Amino acid sequence: MNQFHPLPTVDPVTGSPLYVSEVASEHSGITIRGRFLMPRFSQLKPEQVQFLEVFLRNRGMLNGVERELGISYPTARGRLDGVLEALGLKATEAPAETTAGTSSPAEILDLLESGEIDAAEAKRRFSERQRPRVGDKQ
Repeated sequence: MNQFHPLPTVDPVTGSPLYVSEVASEHSGITIRGRFLMPRFSQLKPEQVQFLEVFLRNRGMLNGVERELGISYPTARGRLDGVLEALGLKATEAPAETTAGTSSPAEILDLLESGEIDAAEAKRRFSERQRPRVGDKQ
């Protein structure tokens, strides 16, 4: 079988984006010509592809990425942000809590486990759950 080369994404002379103009099947011998968009993921650098594979293998849990790659949470988060930027995607922010203590204990623990909050933030959220809110009966 022929060896395939990585898909170039920019013109080496001008640096402008490339498009796919032909695809072919070795099996059937068919060739299709036209102007096709480059696959979105072809824009990623090899190290970003590796990070994305690790991220997916860990089901989106940054703490698993940290362990597997031996990096800190901020580094893992930074690499994820780099992948999102390369793909032209914006991260959605977690919805802000409208009132103190709206997170359930399980949600707080999930956020802590995933590395989205640290122990101090988890403690603060648990403390807020214990405080009576305005309008609560005592």
